[in-house]
Amino acid sequence: MGQWLEHTVISRINAPIGQVWNVWSDLEAMPLWMTWIESVKPLDNETKTLPDLTEWTLSANGFRFKWKAQINERVTKQKLKWSSVGGLPTKGSVKFEEAAEGSATLVELIISYELPKALARFMKEDILGKLVTNELQNNLNNFKTLVETGRGK
Repeated sequence: MGQWLEHTVISRINAPIGQVWNVWSDLEAMPLWMTWIESVKPLDNETKTLPDLTEWTLSANGFRFKWKAQINERVTKQKLKWSSVGGLPTKGSVKFEEAAEGSATLVELIISYELPKALARFMKEDILGKLVTNELQNNLNNFKTLVETGRGK
């Protein structure tokens, strides 16, 4: 068994919660704003919008990982929770909260993954741990730009 590491990032997006939710729901478009994600493919053909089962490919710094993710909890315009099914052990959640004035949305993204203990020790070090957190924050900032410029759905 390895050790679970967790990273949390938050962004205020100047768009109504419905618009933010709709853009996030287009999982196949995630590579547009998540730099380490090469592809997201729906595996359950019942719906293309937020399918329950997807296959993810991550490619970064010469490493390539594939895994399947299952949505475990879905509350429309509020939150999603998921976990991996085989492959790279991951889990996470994204929460959407409408700002008081209704024209902005707070988005909190939490990503967790399991690494072998020897490798996890290095990831907890300031430099590597911050690298992952900074990359996730940059990705969420890319998402913010996509939504605010209207390039997303």
